Amino acid sequence: MKIEIGRIPVEGLSLEERLNPEKLDLSTQAVVFKKPLEIKLFVRRITNAVNVETQVRGEMELVCGRCLKEFVSQLDREFKLNYLIEKNQLFIDLDPDIREELILNYPFNPVCKPDCKGLCPVCGEDLNAGACRCKK
Repeated sequence: MKIEIGRIPVEGLSLEERLNPEKLDLSTQAVVFKKPLEIKLFVRRITNAVNVETQVRGEMELVCGRCLKEFVSQLDREFKLNYLIEKNQLFIDLDPDIREELILNYPFNPVCKPDCKGLCPVCGEDLNAGACRCKK
């Protein structure tokens, strides 16, 4: 997502975009985006700086770290980006910074539900479905 610096009005600029997650290369083995991300921006220019208030919403498909089942989690992230502007600079490319903010906030050990019991360490049975038949 590129912003033309000369087109930012004094009162600021609001932008909305639906962005394909593949454009930002966001998917990993543990995190997959199957729907477009909704991005809302409010851009302000202050002398030689540009401030961007960013809101990103979407759905992440994650793998539970306890039971290994896939589940959907909502992404709702707000952050601010600040850029110093060079004299002859015409554009700001937000994609690398948006990508970095989202990846840095991926869940470290996602769980499908807080009380997920995980898998039996002996037989691998899903303990959320009931007790396993292992000898204790």
